[in-house]
Amino acid sequence: MADDPTMQPIGLSTQPPSTVIPPAAPEVHHELAQALAAPSELRVAEVSSFVARHPRDLHGWAALTECVGEQMWKYSAARVGYHRGLDALRANGWRGSGYVSWAEESNQGFLRCLLALQNVAAEIGEADEAERCALFLLQLDPKGVPAEFGAIAS
Repeated sequence: MADDPTMQPIGLSTQPPSTVIPPAAPEVHHELAQALAAPSELRVAEVSSFVARHPRDLHGWAALTECVGEQMWKYSAARVGYHRGLDALRANGWRGSGYVSWAEESNQGFLRCLLALQNVAAEIGEADEAERCALFLLQLDPKGVPAEFGAIAS
């Protein structure tokens, strides 16, 4: 009976599936931490250099949005990180719907980029884009943005 496929349990979840972006290698995390530890006057250059070496690392793009001062550079980095994140999600089974939780540390780079895009879009008067990003963030994780990320890119 146990080998009978008709006797296997069927999962009937009413929740959308969750997607988790795989974490970066520990040495990549370490390299980003070193770039972020650079003196403030060198930090943008160090993080930019990290992103150039690791363009698929979403935490790098998020860090860049958080350390650049000029609004349009912040917007550009956030948009690139957002689109790289969509690529990463799709590569890991996301099909345009389902959860992408803040609770998964490896998802946070993408979500921080989306949050930064929301914030900087609002700053430059692109209210419709800011609203779309805010709605998308809630669709991805209905629990909302954790308090520790609430002030990113403001």
